[in-house]
Amino acid sequence: MAADDLRARREAVVRLHMDAENVHDYDRVLGTFAHPRYELMATGQVFDGEDEVRRYFTLSRTPFPDQRNELVSIRSTDDSVVVELDLLGTHDGPLGDHAATGKTFRSRMAALFIFEDGGDGIVCERVYFDSGDILRQLGLA
Repeated sequence: MAADDLRARREAVVRLHMDAENVHDYDRVLGTFAHPRYELMATGQVFDGEDEVRRYFTLSRTPFPDQRNELVSIRSTDDSVVVELDLLGTHDGPLGDHAATGKTFRSRMAALFIFEDGGDGIVCERVYFDSGDILRQLGLA
């Protein structure tokens, strides 16, 4: 019963986290972490600690100010929550050397939310995605 309760609490934390990302309430997002950390597997980027995670929010939302996620499925394991999601956005700001295209994208992704041992604080959000899929939809690849 305790394990089921912990899984339910963790899933609720992930839903809160994702909802807060959608409305760009980064203080609330950071409140879901025991230790803030994002790992973007497609690019190899790691943002570790509050300052780095806030920098990630700026870097990812500058080119896509309306970036948001849509939950597709959610599953729990002993130490993590696995989410399948669609990430959506409009390219309305600079992305590296590329000027805004005004084009939209929708890309299916998977995110692994890893939790502190025995608790409901996230210690890492590890995101798996195909960056080429997004670039193709924007006409940049």
